Amino acid sequence: MAAAGLRFDGRVVLVTGAGGGLGRAYALAFAERGASVVVNDLGGDFKGYGKSSSAADKVVDEIRAKGGKAVPNYDSVEDGEKLVKTALEAFGRIDIVINNAGILRDRSFVRISDEDWDIIHRIHLRGSFLVTRAAWNHMKNQKFGRIIMTSSAAGIYGNFGQANYSAAKLGLLGLANTIAIEGRKYNIHCNTIAPTAGSRLTQTVMPQDLVDAFKPEYVAPLVVWLCHESCAENGSLFEVGAGWIGKLRWERSLGAIVRGKNQPMTPEAVRDKWEKVCDFDNASKPRTIQESISVLSDALSQIESQGNVSMNATRSVVSSSVDTTGIVGRELATNVYTYTHLEPILYALGVGMSTKDPDHLKFLFEGNEEFCCLPSFGVIPAQTSMFDGVPSLPGLNIDLAKMLHGEQYLELYKPLPTSGQLTSVSTVADILDKGSGAVLLIDVNTYCGKELVCYNQFSLFFVGAGGFGGKRTSEKAKLTANPPKRPPDAVISDVTTPDQAALYRLSGDWNPLHLDPSFAALGGFKKPILHGLCTFGFAARNVLKQFADNDVNRFKAIKVRFAKPVYPGQTLQTEMWKEGNRIHFQTKVKETGEVAIAGGYVDIVPALAKPAQEPLMTEGLQSNLVFEEIGRRVKEMGNELVKKVNAIFQWDITKDGKTAMQWTIDLKNGSGAVYQGPARSSADTTFTLSDEDFMDVVQQKINPQKAFFSGKLKVKGNIMLSQKLEMILKYYAKL
Repeated sequence: MAAAGLRFDGRVVLVTGAGGGLGRAYALAFAERGASVVVNDLGGDFKGYGKSSSAADKVVDEIRAKGGKAVPNYDSVEDGEKLVKTALEAFGRIDIVINNAGILRDRSFVRISDEDWDIIHRIHLRGSFLVTRAAWNHMKNQKFGRIIMTSSAAGIYGNFGQANYSAAKLGLLGLANTIAIEGRKYNIHCNTIAPTAGSRLTQTVMPQDLVDAFKPEYVAPLVVWLCHESCAENGSLFEVGAGWIGKLRWERSLGAIVRGKNQPMTPEAVRDKWEKVCDFDNASKPRTIQESISVLSDALSQIESQGNVSMNATRSVVSSSVDTTGIVGRELATNVYTYTHLEPILYALGVGMSTKDPDHLKFLFEGNEEFCCLPSFGVIPAQTSMFDGVPSLPGLNIDLAKMLHGEQYLELYKPLPTSGQLTSVSTVADILDKGSGAVLLIDVNTYCGKELVCYNQFSLFFVGAGGFGGKRTSEKAKLTANPPKRPPDAVISDVTTPDQAALYRLSGDWNPLHLDPSFAALGGFKKPILHGLCTFGFAARNVLKQFADNDVNRFKAIKVRFAKPVYPGQTLQTEMWKEGNRIHFQTKVKETGEVAIAGGYVDIVPALAKPAQEPLMTEGLQSNLVFEEIGRRVKEMGNELVKKVNAIFQWDITKDGKTAMQWTIDLKNGSGAVYQGPARSSADTTFTLSDEDFMDVVQQKINPQKAFFSGKLKVKGNIMLSQKLEMILKYYAKL
């Protein structure tokens, strides 16, 4: 019984209602992938009448005939303990529970008897609760559990004649969502499915040809994936059927405030605002109870800050209770940051630098002759001074627990020293009223002695602090810039580690949001998130390498807007566009496609012109034809070749002992390129050989290894990559 890919060897699965339809498909699928299965089925009809062991026995026989492991169980799900006991006695553990058992008692609403109502809730809702509760402590002790609840489209949307069934099925979703929250810290995940499949239950509401088309086998793969140890999904709802899967979530209109401060709330005010209450343009998608409630506290603070004004008054009429003139320009704090070489190295590691990349060594080793600070390290000394004075601004409802870091600007006037003392002075540059919150622009100037080395502008959004009648924009704000509407010139991917936030916080941002799961949950996150400034650091160093050859003297300024959170372990994808001396960029989370950093740019200083060289002797070089041909082939192959090779090769072709021509084969960026001249971003491998010897290598008159060992071919950089180059010369250099 071999099945490649997702395996469940050593896992024990309990499937309720597994004598036919969906349950049978689940039991067979898990058994085929190595799981031991408890096949539970009472053996009654679809209305819940009768009892028989034959349904469960038949599926167990099927599994065993294929070499799988299974035992039957004939108890009702109302005897949850007995079902789990069967698993423990037969296999010694319980890992996965699929709550699938169900019956129907369809009646129009007024014709539903008490018994029809109660039995549906007992089997579907209470039964799933009892079976799951019986398995819970076993899962908790072993720090692993996967639970599936089976809801229904009838539960989500309602269906004529199924009021009892709809109520129970939506109840299961609420049960699952809470179990997902309580089980998270024990690695117990609970998800809900709303399947459409041919079974005894759907035969009553679906024509036979549709029953046949909606095979249970088109639902089982989703259930198998959700229950695998490598699947991180938790607390989600999926509709599934016919080979299609969709994830559902709640959506909520932005709503409207329908009362003024110290004024009664009237039905007429509700009527007048009704269109806005029901307007789903720019709707929000709350994921947690915290997110759901936060809108109410925002509304309350807006109402409280209005004064006794009519709800129909425009915001500009609101009497300002905050004198911003006393706040803007105020100096918050002066902070001295003393550090050794340790801090810049720790920071470089925190933003993903590694000794695996030889280019990173000058940022990681204090003994390196070029040892230097990453330019983005400039946010670290600034951050400490900025936080010192923020909470004490009179008249503003500033709550640090409700602060979001919205945007960041950093400008460097000279490279940062690798150790010493930096003095940062923070000032309130401006304050903006965004309605639902206030934005504080904080300028921080950082000095080494009396010399200004860098300037930061932090843009901080305080939820619930708006509505004081202030201005919405500021000429002092450093603005983001949208990237060009064309494919990026370069893309670099970095996989963050699960410990990325734990490492980055050692640079001084101790916010527990980035490490403590319970604190993250309070903020509405499923787990601790990565610092925005950590993602910022990843992007900054990628631009530095790609477009400034890791020369810190050429890094002038960087601006970003933090758009979406990143979870440690996710992959950051930095997309970059060169427009003169400005490099536009955005950072996406590769796994979700969501943009984490938007509107970003780095301004770089042009490289200093190198001393004039003797003109290259390009005439009569046979190698030029070969490189032009390689260029044509690379254009045809595009991304495929870039994926395969992922390297930049530079060729220095000599004639009469002098460099006559340089060529670069870039199979790392965009869709690849071949061009005359040195590599625009540092080459992984550089080859030097004469025009004549190059042609001998291409025409296979001389083996490249032989040319290397005889001294005709010189190689600098990553020698191992030359094996990939052999393939290019063999297949793409044919004239």
